[in-house]
Amino acid sequence: MLSKFEYVKPETLEEAVGFLGSHPETKILAGGTDLMVLLRRNLLITDHILDIKGIQDLDRLEYKRGEGLYIGATVRVNEIAENSMIQKKYRALHQAAGALASHQLRNRATLVGNICNASPGADLSSPLLVFNAKVHVQGPEGKRELKIEDFFTGVKKNALEKGEIVTGILLPEVNDGDTSYFKKQSRVKGHDLATVGISIRRTAEKETLVGMAAIAPTPIRLRELEKKLKNRDFNEETAEWLKVEIKHHLKPISDVRASKEYRFLASGALGKKIMMAMIEEGVK
Repeated sequence: MLSKFEYVKPETLEEAVGFLGSHPETKILAGGTDLMVLLRRNLLITDHILDIKGIQDLDRLEYKRGEGLYIGATVRVNEIAENSMIQKKYRALHQAAGALASHQLRNRATLVGNICNASPGADLSSPLLVFNAKVHVQGPEGKRELKIEDFFTGVKKNALEKGEIVTGILLPEVNDGDTSYFKKQSRVKGHDLATVGISIRRTAEKETLVGMAAIAPTPIRLRELEKKLKNRDFNEETAEWLKVEIKHHLKPISDVRASKEYRFLASGALGKKIMMAMIEEGVK
């Protein structure tokens, strides 16, 4: 049985921010795929639920040349998974969206909700890391912007202050010739959460960016590994090197889904698979 709470559904962002300012402990409902489970199991008790789905400004999925891709707080994951422009320009994000849970859940879940939940294994986090995404936040003190790397502060913890709401995510413009790839390893086939998730991006200038999820208490960028990849071509030798080298840049966690030893092995295997797939497509 659900605990009792006040349900509020504002029509404007200003109304939402005003309510959060006076009720900072309010829980926000966008997709609700995580929140409703916690409420039903009485693992979460709250006095107020703020449903933001009625705020039209937050339902914006828009690409502008020279600026990039903007994804509003109430944009559903299936909208990302089914968008051909995102598939072409931000492929790792497109792949991660398609790998999230089931089709039915993707019709409810939102990208912003996925990162605000701040699970170490959030499927959509590693693509956002390699695309240097910016998190747009609004609260009682006004608007601010955070780097996605700074948004995750711990297991199930993020950098939002009391009364703040994430209004959207901006992925900066990518140049022609920029390509990326996402893969994840799960305990079973189907809709399971990742034991390891990895995104690799190769820019037109041959810069390589690597983001990982489900490997540490927060999603991470492997910046020292990226430096070593900077002057390397993508070929079979580099792919084999990556399989071994990536392990030196990780301090895996052990949990109910996998041991740290397994995560070491899976990370190397996934890294090699991604690079080989990109090589087969002609990436050098």
